Amino acid sequence: MRTGFIGLGNLGKAIAGRLISEGVELTVWNRTRSKAERLKVATADTPAALISQVDIVFVCLFDSAAVESVMAGPEGLLSGKCRGKIIVDLTTNHFDAVGAFNEAAEEQGVAYLESPVLGSVVPAAKGMLTIVVSGDEQAYKRAHPYLSKFGKDIYYLGRPALASKMKVINNLVLGTFMAVISEAVVLGEEIGLEKAQVLDILSSGAGHSGVLDAKRTKLQTEDFSPHFSVAAIYKDLQYLQDLSQATSWPLFTGNIVKELYGLAQAAGMADMDFSSVYQLLKGRKQ
Repeated sequence: MRTGFIGLGNLGKAIAGRLISEGVELTVWNRTRSKAERLKVATADTPAALISQVDIVFVCLFDSAAVESVMAGPEGLLSGKCRGKIIVDLTTNHFDAVGAFNEAAEEQGVAYLESPVLGSVVPAAKGMLTIVVSGDEQAYKRAHPYLSKFGKDIYYLGRPALASKMKVINNLVLGTFMAVISEAVVLGEEIGLEKAQVLDILSSGAGHSGVLDAKRTKLQTEDFSPHFSVAAIYKDLQYLQDLSQATSWPLFTGNIVKELYGLAQAAGMADMDFSSVYQLLKGRKQ
């Protein structure tokens, strides 16, 4: 199938690059055109023009407001020649928004798959992401060969909104692990150990996890250039709070951790990698 891609932020660029490396010929659109041109692939002038040229479009944006703009805004995807096409939305969306996206797409004869990914830039580039998918099963089967080029583990959940809900539940664990690991490293340094030694011990003990494996270098070097930003985890945990309220299910650690990232965002760290919460905690003693 002819393939399109929208959204060339840190994660989107990594996924698009992976698709290209796997032999997929992409046509792309990005609000900042220079980012699209750097990939040295065909570009479209608008989302509507893009979907008119391809059979399947991947969308990887920051939040549901951005997705709504790209889908239903002026010259959006749904105003193009889109009947019979597939939109695969990799964005971490609000669970309420995906219902509206499904309905709007269905009215135009488009299959909409919410397909948020678990993982960040490095696993994306290696084809090692985990993907959860909700939406039409036949569309999923058509999209699967492409999803498998950047996803190692793919879970089809069926009913709309389940994938979006599961993604923010996953990020409850992700955000909490990162906060706890950061606090443990700061406390280990406070008692007089070298950071590298603290990280070694945590890796061999209770801290052993994919999160520590992925963020160990950032913690060691304090290079917090973004793979997954503070703003992104804060937004996802806000969606999680909304899910907690909607289900009348109390949220304990999630509420505390969300506010910790909110504090980091208020401290000017929104565009830094979310592992920079270590820097925020370490700064308490300065």
